[in-house]
Amino acid sequence: MQFDQMKRRQFITLLGGAAAAWPLAARAQPTTERARRIGVLMNTTADDPEGQARIAALHQGLQEWGWTLGRNARIDVRWGAFDADSSRHYATELVALAPEVIVASASAAMGALQQMRTVPPIVFVSIIDPVGAGFVERLARPGGNVTGFALFEYSLSAKWLELLKETAPGVTRTAVLRDTAVGSGVGQYAIIHSVLNEKVP
Repeated sequence: MQFDQMKRRQFITLLGGAAAAWPLAARAQPTTERARRIGVLMNTTADDPEGQARIAALHQGLQEWGWTLGRNARIDVRWGAFDADSSRHYATELVALAPEVIVASASAAMGALQQMRTVPPIVFVSIIDPVGAGFVERLARPGGNVTGFALFEYSLSAKWLELLKETAPGVTRTAVLRDTAVGSGVGQYAIIHSVLNEKVP
């Protein structure tokens, strides 16, 4: 039996919520005992405490919604999606396993998945500017087969500069280090640059 559209949306919403903020309140019962396969592409190493905490929370969230690992749900995790090369490698492995949904952590993992020809629905987490990075059309209505959660409002990047100035008022020159391959950096840099332009007569 296949998921109907409503159940599929609930399943994807669960994964996104568990992977990003990890609190879950509602419960849903699966309609079949066939194991649903979930792929997770992590941007941490397998022994990273934060990464382990997120996977544990995902397990807990699934159980709260009536999914039992080994009975009606299975999770395949690939660790170490740090950059474009490693992300492409692990994304290819996960897609080949034919999961029903993939949780993508951070921009490199998300970018690698979107470059693939055929990919299941994706729930992204730990991405700062998913719209600016081109992963979704807009947050309210993402479009396509992608949804997820922004890590924080990237306009907060301007506040970092303001806090630096408050902490060290004598600073007259700052440098911004960014990876041009990460789409979210474009929005962050633009915000910081606009603040600099406002301060300079």
